[in-house]
Formats: sequence, C-alpha cells, structure tokens
Amino acid sequence: MPTVKTIDNIKIDIYSRDHPPPHFHAKFAEYEELIVIETLETYAGKMPKVQRIKVTDWAAVKKQFLLGIFNKLNPGS
Repeated sequence: MPTVKTIDNIKIDIYSRDHPPPHFHAKFAEYEELIVIETLETYAGKMPKVQRIKVTDWAAVKKQFLLGIFNKLNPGS
C-alpha cells in the first residue's frame, strides 16, 4: 500500500489487489474516505470538508497519475 502523496497530513494511498472501481484512500487523523478517481465521488467513508477539498483539488489535476498507479498495482481490474 504505497502512499503516493501527503497533503497537509492527509495521506493518499493506493492498495494493490484492490477492488474496482479505480479509487484511492485518503486518510486524515481518524478519518478515511475512498474516492473514485474518474469522478472524484465518495465510494465509502468520510473526511472533513476542508481536507476533502484539498484532496479533490489535487486529484483533479492528477487523475492520469492516480489511474496509472492503480492499474499498475491492480492489473486486470
């Protein structure tokens, strides 16, 4: 489970052998939210609004980067 980015103490992780749809895990303190890469919609979990905005603003310009890592760690997904 490599951490691909840290944004103000928010860890962005992508797991190997994970399930579709392609997504990443955003972790902040006791919060965790799974965010679909293509749409930036919440798949599961929740985090505070301020932190979620930071994450989705970054992810919006890094979608291809995130998809590339997800696909490399999860071939055939």
